[in-house]
Amino acid sequence: MKKVAVVILNYNGKKMLETFLPTLIANTDPDMADIVVADNASTDDSVAFMRGQFPEVRLILNDFNGGFSMGYNLALKQVEAKYYVLLNSDIEVTPNWLVPVVELMDADEQIAACQPKIRAYFEREKFEYAGAAGGFIDKYGYPFCRGRLFQHLDEDEGQYESVMEVFWATGACLFVRADVYHRFGGLDDTFFAHMEEIDFCWRVKNHGFKVYCCPQSVVFHIGGGTLPKKSPRKTFLNFRNNLSLLLKNLPGKNVFVVLLYRLLLDWIAAIKFLVDGSFADFWAVIRAHFAFFVRIPNLMKVRKTLKHENVGQIYQRNIVFDNYLRGVKTFSQLNPSAFSTLEKKD
Repeated sequence: MKKVAVVILNYNGKKMLETFLPTLIANTDPDMADIVVADNASTDDSVAFMRGQFPEVRLILNDFNGGFSMGYNLALKQVEAKYYVLLNSDIEVTPNWLVPVVELMDADEQIAACQPKIRAYFEREKFEYAGAAGGFIDKYGYPFCRGRLFQHLDEDEGQYESVMEVFWATGACLFVRADVYHRFGGLDDTFFAHMEEIDFCWRVKNHGFKVYCCPQSVVFHIGGGTLPKKSPRKTFLNFRNNLSLLLKNLPGKNVFVVLLYRLLLDWIAAIKFLVDGSFADFWAVIRAHFAFFVRIPNLMKVRKTLKHENVGQIYQRNIVFDNYLRGVKTFSQLNPSAFSTLEKKD
């Protein structure tokens, strides 16, 4: 058994595999890591391409497309390693990308998950939307990153080079202890895609584990490989899943007040979509709320099985207010004292 298994979940991504798999193979030490492609019932010729061009890469075939969450859960039941790396097919890795993260996790068994620094593939000096230099949420569940607040992406000028405990690590390149992944049931199948990694990180943090970003490892991400960056389907999944992760994971004394406030803010966002002429996104928010309400009984059953703690790395302000009304555009402008805890490693 190799120490690391790098697992790409593919769905109709032949072009991405053709572009990025050779670089991954060239920059991954075969003595340290296996490379696996798990195909999520693609309808293009991805499987034939893999068998013809990369017969040395292990191929796992899922019987159906269960989305990001279920696709990985099904595949990882068949993979043995100390660490998994859940890697998007549209990521370009760099030399020595595995070693700094593995060394960090080896040094602290309480680190359950970690991510490298994620930079944009086409604007290579900028951070990339999905993860940047580590993820956080505010008290109302809005996610943001070191290097990315909403649509604003910082240029990487070395300002976020510290190894740092964060709230969530991106699913685009997620290092996770295999035993912890399976102990906590992996990603939530009901999320399908989007915010499942935030939910997973929150669940393990509620049990005392830590999540880190290791910027000494760098990868480049295109983003939007399966769904476009602007998509009503993505809007629906983000709004529905965000409410679901709040109901599942918030401590009891906060959950209903936060949800009511968040539902109000969602309606404001929906109205803004409508004013901006995006009726499809407006309707996606409405559908997301209905889908969430239907799910509440099942979510409450799940909630009763989970542990809830006042965990760290949560921004105790409203990041929407700070960004749109106070003009805060970068993570470095946020007051560190507004976080429940912020810790860095030397």
